[in-house]
Amino acid sequence: MRYRFLTLLLLLTMAGMLAPAAAEEVRNPPPVEIPTLFGTIIIGTNFPREVVSFSENLPAGSIVISTSQRRLYYVMGGGKALRYAIAVGKEGYAWSGTSTVSSKRVWPDWNPPADMRQRRPDLPVHMAGGPNNPLGARALYLGDTLYRIHGTNEPWYLGTARSSGCIRMTNDDVIDLYDRTKIGATVIVRR
Repeated sequence: MRYRFLTLLLLLTMAGMLAPAAAEEVRNPPPVEIPTLFGTIIIGTNFPREVVSFSENLPAGSIVISTSQRRLYYVMGGGKALRYAIAVGKEGYAWSGTSTVSSKRVWPDWNPPADMRQRRPDLPVHMAGGPNNPLGARALYLGDTLYRIHGTNEPWYLGTARSSGCIRMTNDDVIDLYDRTKIGATVIVRR
């Protein structure tokens, strides 16, 4: 048991040291799965949000999502962006393209699409917003798609590809992004 604890501590320390400084250099190691007596612990790559250099010429308020880096960039202007850790769509559900923020919701309700309920019969048809809702504390809806940038009640999956296409963030981070983002903001999703 002591050996597992020390191994876990070492892995967490190493993950913190691997965080690069520049936006262009971000590469997430795969999540680490550690078997324990109580089940498997998954340690993703959850780095705190931070201001980074950003060289693309995009208007302030734009959002750029790099699914390969597992990062979302909120463009601040002046060569800077705020970088957030995210979880992205799993294999077969990942996507790319350009959209706009069409609406925003606080503690949004969730209506899993029919195809998701076929894959997961345990899901409800409707779930009211709140702390147990998988959409988390806030959601930014993208155009007329089913995709959203939203919070999560499973933050340990950040840095992974596990969703059905939506972009997940910690609740603290999605609240921060929600407060900064205007309806109509451009969202660019890249692989």
